[in-house]
Amino acid sequence: MSYIARRGLSTLIPPKIASPSAIGGAQDAVRMQRVVNFYEKLPRGPAPKRQPKGVLEWYQHRYMGENPSAMPLLHLIGGITLLGYSFTYYFHLRHHKNNAH
Repeated sequence: MSYIARRGLSTLIPPKIASPSAIGGAQDAVRMQRVVNFYEKLPRGPAPKRQPKGVLEWYQHRYMGENPSAMPLLHLIGGITLLGYSFTYYFHLRHHKNNAH
């Protein structure tokens, strides 16, 4: 068997399983039992849903969660409109409050 063919086969079989000593008696039975015990203690089933903890997480959960909506886009448009009006008022309209142009 050529070197390339052996190397191709060796990557398919993990080395611990393919070794002759692993075929014999259970030398690592205690270690394997610890692994089994660890996995038996892990919770089963789907993970519980996380509750949002902050304002940003709440907003993200409400509008971008399981059923996303277009409300964040409308909120962005409204926020930009309010910000633009406040800039316009501060830099221009407040000077015309009592005096006509």
